[in-house]
Amino acid sequence: MTDAPPEGWRVRILDLSGGAEDNIVEDVPGFLSLEHANLFARRYVRDSIERCRARGMEAQAVLDAWFAYGEDAEVLGAGGEGWRSATELHDFAARRAAAADRDWRSIDPRLVTDDDEDDDGDGSVPDNGHGTA
Repeated sequence: MTDAPPEGWRVRILDLSGGAEDNIVEDVPGFLSLEHANLFARRYVRDSIERCRARGMEAQAVLDAWFAYGEDAEVLGAGGEGWRSATELHDFAARRAAAADRDWRSIDPRLVTDDDEDDDGDGSVPDNGHGTA
């Protein structure tokens, strides 16, 4: 397993519309583990794709809209162990997501309160109440 970078795990949010400098919107810090960062990145992109989907759109039209207006995410410093949107884009475009599959907010480290902190120190993803991390 890849060791955490010195600054910890971070997820970079990329604006595919080209509206941000170097397409970078922000780097989200504070992930408890690589698993946590990967899950956040996956859910963030899944949500972005769903926001680009209109009723009745074919999968290719969803992808076209996402590449024009959506946001991508990548786990910094994870090498081959970081989640990559390219591996799931076609599947995401072909089928609508369940609410839990796009719920990145419940695991966003910027929103974690003291009550949500990982008390046992094992680096596990906090339970989001949906039965999935």
